[in-house]
Amino acid sequence: MSMSLFASLKRMREFLAVFTTIFMSQIGTANSFEVPPFSNGAVAYAYPISSIIADGNSEDWPTDLTKYPIAITPYSTPSTQEDFQAFFQVGYNTEDQALYFLISVQDEDHFVDSSDDRDWNTQDTYNLYVDRKHSSKGSGVNLFQFASNLKETADVSTSWDPEAAGFSWDQVTIATTREGTATLYEVRVFLGEDLKIGKPIGIDHVLIDRDSEDEDTGQFIAWGMDGGKSQSPVRLGDVIPLDPKTTTGKVVGKVKWKDTSITEMTNRIKLTSNENPDLWTIAQVDSLGNYATTLPEGDFKIAPFWHQRNEHRIDLVNSGTEITVIPGKSTNAKDLELLTRKSLDLIPEKGILANFNPKDPSQLDNFITQYQEYYVIPGVSLALIKEGKVIYHKTYGVKNAYTRENVKEETLFEAASVTKPVFAFAVCRLVERGILDLDKPLYTYLPFEDIAHDERYKLITARHVLSHKTGFPNWAWMNEDGKIDIKFTPGTDYGYSGEGFEYLKRVVVEITGKDIQTILEEEVLQPLELENTYFSKNDHLQRVVSNGHFGPYPTRAQLPNAAGMAWSMHTEAKSFTQFALGLLNKKGMKAATYTKMFTKETLIPREDEEVREGWEDYFGLGIHMEETPFGPTFGHGGNNGDFKCEFKMYPELGAGFVVFTNSNSGDYLHNALNELLFTGKQAVTP
Repeated sequence: MSMSLFASLKRMREFLAVFTTIFMSQIGTANSFEVPPFSNGAVAYAYPISSIIADGNSEDWPTDLTKYPIAITPYSTPSTQEDFQAFFQVGYNTEDQALYFLISVQDEDHFVDSSDDRDWNTQDTYNLYVDRKHSSKGSGVNLFQFASNLKETADVSTSWDPEAAGFSWDQVTIATTREGTATLYEVRVFLGEDLKIGKPIGIDHVLIDRDSEDEDTGQFIAWGMDGGKSQSPVRLGDVIPLDPKTTTGKVVGKVKWKDTSITEMTNRIKLTSNENPDLWTIAQVDSLGNYATTLPEGDFKIAPFWHQRNEHRIDLVNSGTEITVIPGKSTNAKDLELLTRKSLDLIPEKGILANFNPKDPSQLDNFITQYQEYYVIPGVSLALIKEGKVIYHKTYGVKNAYTRENVKEETLFEAASVTKPVFAFAVCRLVERGILDLDKPLYTYLPFEDIAHDERYKLITARHVLSHKTGFPNWAWMNEDGKIDIKFTPGTDYGYSGEGFEYLKRVVVEITGKDIQTILEEEVLQPLELENTYFSKNDHLQRVVSNGHFGPYPTRAQLPNAAGMAWSMHTEAKSFTQFALGLLNKKGMKAATYTKMFTKETLIPREDEEVREGWEDYFGLGIHMEETPFGPTFGHGGNNGDFKCEFKMYPELGAGFVVFTNSNSGDYLHNALNELLFTGKQAVTP
């Protein structure tokens, strides 16, 4: 139902992924072609250099190397400061198996943070991203952060690629000098056998400019587009070492759909050398389907890159064309015509759960695996409930698409916003005992200083939080200024908000005098016998947690250091049925308290195209409810971007399902599961 609040680097992952900016730039190459603004702008060519020492002194560098601009603002709306400009040059040395970079920055005010809590984003900092293997399967990204008094790396224990742990500051040297308004960063990256002529290395450069310690944030500029670079190698640029005799040519082309009714364009294509499969790179496609890039001479296949932006799935096997790159010339490629895969047609006329036989689950299993393949959903944990008990539980696929490690019964998934009803249950138990009043303004328990300037916040109650009527945004960081505000007078409208749940968490901790983990243990986990469920980082969770995925590419398994009551729960389907069955059987609270929890507090508005007769959505106290032609339901969905999940119960039937996926496409599956199990095709069309 919502994006989650990332108190750790996970929060930054989503922040950087959301604020992606299409940029206008020029690809620098040895041939100095001018490339239209719709190119991806992140391909550089490295040629041999020698006798370079990474000491921050540029006097030993050749003077004729191409300058590649670092000018993209992938983390915010473009607002490049005139005094903050940068470019880099690159070369390689086969004798010492290393790439060399010279980054030149023009910045009138170079700020150094000398405080004890200094970090990469509190001062002028250079970030280097390296994907040394450049595997088409999505190898790991290493991040090196460097400032005058900072030398950090991303935690390799969170990487989806075990070999990322073998690449560290032992292989990277960065030295810097400052003269006037110019800063130089000289970089040596030892690649060993990964340095091969014609084999790209994933690289990106991000520079942070802080002009004072009083700024809320700095200015970011990067070489290649897309934020969240440490989360995916395809968000990096490519540096391609070439033999000095190899020349390049420009490729210009267009992508189109064979089905002309499709208007949304794929945003990337992949170009692969016929002679050298290691030589592949990605070009950016604009909204009209145009692309342009430069490539080494030779024959290349042009194919669609993995595409996730709509329901139309590209036929990756049969969509493609070829081109011969001519040195020093511009060649128009034949149009790349995208073919679509046939839509899945697996929904029966009626739901199958009523007649489901756990001893013959072939129809269900086939349904799951076909959806996994079609929508690129690496892993699934599923449990079915019928007649008030679990009748089927199974895991499917892999927890990490790069290592291909299988999902097991012990594998845990991010539950995202499914955390909310679990916390709501704890709150309702406190209300039942008179520890918390649903309708008493929360500020009387604990003021909220960040929003105290708006008197309306004094109206907010626990009931408003649990029924999404606080007026808060979902997350403050999603506002343009990154600050929390009130969108409407509390209690007068619907506005889904994780911020409200985090405020209520702080209130509950304050009035009970207990930490949130203790509260959850006493109020939820023990009463409902909910096992294999965690809300913050621990050794066991770190061993069994799944990686999330965007399409086929895993993300870092970054676990929350502190429990977030809107997003941080980790569990799996069979374990979580204890919670679903607890609600179904009204366990752990008095009947009157359950009545409060399941009273329809908020009607959730639907878009006109979603309105269907006989269907309505509501929120009770932290629980999502529906009125449907097939009977009422309760449950909740979860969306942390790279994890999606849902639990849904039909109380009159004593039936339901719990499904967790480690995929940004998981909602296609859990929406279809409801149709497969309960509604059949009757619910597919309005």
